[in-house]
Amino acid sequence: MSEASRPFLTAQWRNLLMLTYAVDPKAIIDRVPAGTTLDPWRGQALVSVIGFQFLETKVLGAPVPFHQDFEEVNLRFYVRRSADGETRPGVVFVREMVPRPFVGGMARLLYREPYQVVPMRSKVSPGPPPDVDYQWNATGTWCSLAASGEGSANELVPGSLEEFVAMRHWGYNGEPGKETLEYRVDHARWRIWHVETTRVAYQAAPLCGHELAPFLKDPISAFIADGSAITVHWRRTIVS
Repeated sequence: MSEASRPFLTAQWRNLLMLTYAVDPKAIIDRVPAGTTLDPWRGQALVSVIGFQFLETKVLGAPVPFHQDFEEVNLRFYVRRSADGETRPGVVFVREMVPRPFVGGMARLLYREPYQVVPMRSKVSPGPPPDVDYQWNATGTWCSLAASGEGSANELVPGSLEEFVAMRHWGYNGEPGKETLEYRVDHARWRIWHVETTRVAYQAAPLCGHELAPFLKDPISAFIADGSAITVHWRRTIVS
């Protein structure tokens, strides 16, 4: 078994609130890792703000005391890479926030993930339909990412925007002067509830930087995914 195919982390990702925004590609093009290309949705560059539950977490097969269950809120955009005769749809994280220092420290050290450890809390009613509220305090003020699902859960429609956002099985990180890191994330095909109204209260700039903040106003897609068990495999370096 190669290092890249070995599990590094296993967990449950549950009750994922996923808000997606259209952005000017110029605002993120400098963040695209070497060896990958920006992956637009029908010609439009996208970013997503996502809040979810990180549950039953194990690192290298073992639970870490006091680090099994917690919240995460992140901001990501979408890239792709051609390798081994396939196209790999992936994500690049701009910011990831968690309340547990071990998880954030390991991800920064081994995967160069832009984790920030901040106070967090959540209120989750799994329903169905689910009602979720993920909160964090990075600047002295509590921020919130919340919504309620509508109606019944639906399967992801092939070729839909929701499938484009949810079914991303690769992660990439790149820094100037360094090789790009690639890792695989395995998970099942999720079911989703559409969201009519979001309850969002946060300043965008601390989350995404001033170049992206103007775009995080009106999402073009909002849904809650039920989630599943996930496996994050060991990262490897790729040649650009």
